[in-house]
Amino acid sequence: MTLNNKKILIIIGGGIAAYKSLDLIRLLKKNNAEIKTILTKSGREFVTPLSLTTLTGTRTFENIFDKDSEAEIDHIALSRWADIVIVMPTTANFMSKLSIGKAEDLATTVLLASNKDILLVPAMNVRMWLHKATQSNLKTLQDFGYLFIGPEKGEMACGEFGEGKMSSPRQIFAYLKNYFNKKDIVKNKNFKALVTTGPTREYLDPVRYISNESSGKQGYEIAIALDKLGIKTTLISGPSNFISPKSIKVKKITSADEMYNEVKKTLPVDLAVCAAAVTDVKPTERNKEKIKKSSLDLKSINVIKNRDILEFISKNNKNRPRIVAGFSAETQNVNKNSFTKLKDKHCDLIFANDVSKNGIGFNSEYNKVSVIDKKGKIKTIPKNKKSFIANKIAQILLDKLVDDRNIN
Repeated sequence: MTLNNKKILIIIGGGIAAYKSLDLIRLLKKNNAEIKTILTKSGREFVTPLSLTTLTGTRTFENIFDKDSEAEIDHIALSRWADIVIVMPTTANFMSKLSIGKAEDLATTVLLASNKDILLVPAMNVRMWLHKATQSNLKTLQDFGYLFIGPEKGEMACGEFGEGKMSSPRQIFAYLKNYFNKKDIVKNKNFKALVTTGPTREYLDPVRYISNESSGKQGYEIAIALDKLGIKTTLISGPSNFISPKSIKVKKITSADEMYNEVKKTLPVDLAVCAAAVTDVKPTERNKEKIKKSSLDLKSINVIKNRDILEFISKNNKNRPRIVAGFSAETQNVNKNSFTKLKDKHCDLIFANDVSKNGIGFNSEYNKVSVIDKKGKIKTIPKNKKSFIANKIAQILLDKLVDDRNIN
């Protein structure tokens, strides 16, 4: 695949690795990409505007207040022009600025004003990279949605060895080819996804119900992440207080039966993610009036099992999605029990989380997930905000969806 007509904005930061931006530009131009560059004040110490202009064939932008382009607001125009923005090298100082939303020059204002994906390419001394402040900034920026490649382990300009070396131009080029390839496949295939989320409620009477602690946040975040990837997403949500973008079709439900019926109406889709915590049972009969405490007899409340929505989706051969993924909330033997669930439900993937741990899972901003496939292979996504977890899950699902073996 070439990068015909892909528009790439490269911001060159300060650092000895800045010279590698010239090699990346050469590779991109050779593959018919359109390039514009922003050269920071620090970056100017390592590469010249003349070098960048010669390779790109266009002017290099440097100043936020530019008398040569007074008719345009550069920090808006440049971010809207690009298909993706790259910052290379991304120094510890630059990461710090972005993590607090600092907008002090053309480069930082472009990034804050951007509505496109932003790829950061870190390069710094190993101790600077491993410093708690930098690692904290890394988590913040990942949560903001910034993309990262590297850093790599290797010998650095300072003579030390370790993690902090900037990814090579060829590695960045390969990343971009893969990035745009996925974008084009999603666009051409018009993929559709279904996400279930939240709890369900099974009413005993007008005021009492059987339910669980699920907030629905993880499912909402997954739907948002899939939508950002260009996948047309329908979200079927139990009771929750979260708001999704208008581009996502949301169907609000209360009971498991309502969720089951909406799932049937939404099929067929290419991808299904069952993140809902569906109540296992429901009463055989719902009282029209409130049951008085004096006459409340729990032994007289008869319950039956709800339909297994995940199993229905996965075993419904006529409209079975190409990829079916479920969630498994466990309190013991998490990975073992989750793998058993995957096999029983005939899923392609299961996302396992330990809901017995404080600070993750139900009613928390954070989660930690084990991704388990049909072969029993386990990949752990470490504790992080649910938005970050969702972005990781969405990328895993997209990779599986666009795999050549799965594309007809």
